[in-house]
Amino acid sequence: MRRIGLVVHGGRAEAALTAEAVRSWCGARDVQCTDIDVWHDGGRRSAREEVEAAGDPDLIVTLGGDGTFLRGARLAAENDALVLGVDLGRVGFLTEVPAPAVRAALDAVAEGRSTVESRMLLTMRASRRLEVPAGIEELMRYGRGPLLPPPRVRTDCEAGGDWGIALDVTALNDVVLEKLARDRQVSVGVYLAGRLLASYSADALLIATPTGSTAYSFAAGGPVVSPRADALVFTPVAPHMAFDRSVVAAPDEPVALRVLERSGQAAVSIDGQLRGVLDPGDWIGVYASPRRLRAVRLGPMDFYGRLRDRMNLTDAPAAVADGTPAPLWPVTTAPPGDLAHLAMPRAPGDSPDPV
Repeated sequence: MRRIGLVVHGGRAEAALTAEAVRSWCGARDVQCTDIDVWHDGGRRSAREEVEAAGDPDLIVTLGGDGTFLRGARLAAENDALVLGVDLGRVGFLTEVPAPAVRAALDAVAEGRSTVESRMLLTMRASRRLEVPAGIEELMRYGRGPLLPPPRVRTDCEAGGDWGIALDVTALNDVVLEKLARDRQVSVGVYLAGRLLASYSADALLIATPTGSTAYSFAAGGPVVSPRADALVFTPVAPHMAFDRSVVAAPDEPVALRVLERSGQAAVSIDGQLRGVLDPGDWIGVYASPRRLRAVRLGPMDFYGRLRDRMNLTDAPAAVADGTPAPLWPVTTAPPGDLAHLAMPRAPGDSPDPV
């Protein structure tokens, strides 16, 4: 590692203290450390501008919760950098290590004792460039500062015609199309792999990655999908129709949303940030990005244990009466050959996590 970029949750004292620990670690090892994802002169910079200002870091460390990690992931994906999430939040599906272990985690990365987990990202095309109309920004301010600038057009892709324009968008969690007026749902035609699935009247429609399946999609009744999978999860939010189920599409099957002619305007949010407003007749097409998020892991991620813990899952009373279930398979010995390729719990003699 030559250079580390810090994305710090400015509203948490523990984040500031942990940032000092990271700077101290960098100073002792002659590694440059720069704070990024900040506002200048009242405006937000694009991800490319932020990472360039930070000197194109090799590793981005986020200090906060999952929201802070999403900001860091956007920056890391832009620069093909690694990202390490330090958990200072309340849910923590995305972050990797607790704050007290940050020095040990950095040691593990520097010494090659970490692994890199590749996660699917979303990008999109649209019938036109996304813009936020004047006056809406003040009503929908993002966090502690102004909105991000409208997405740029990708210059490496063909543009125009029936296929729309390719936008420089990266979403780790989801892309959401939602109503602007409280008293009027949006009417949207939903297309999967280029074919019309159905026309919906709903509060919102969202396309999530497996990583984002435990975020807004889960709250809207969508399925939980392992973050190791590649898929697009389409979920309608409060649809005014009988078919209100999610649809899980293959990674090469795009999901497109067209605002119908008699609908009201619809807002486009990417990972929770308003990025544009669509008029009737406009459309967006969401598909798997050629980029991947490269997240640092210090050991196997117990996603399902974390799911049980974070969601406070409880057992059915009738099942509790039967006692605690025994492990499905013993982990005291090595698995047989036909199971050796599966993701399984650690055996007691296996080497422990580095932190």
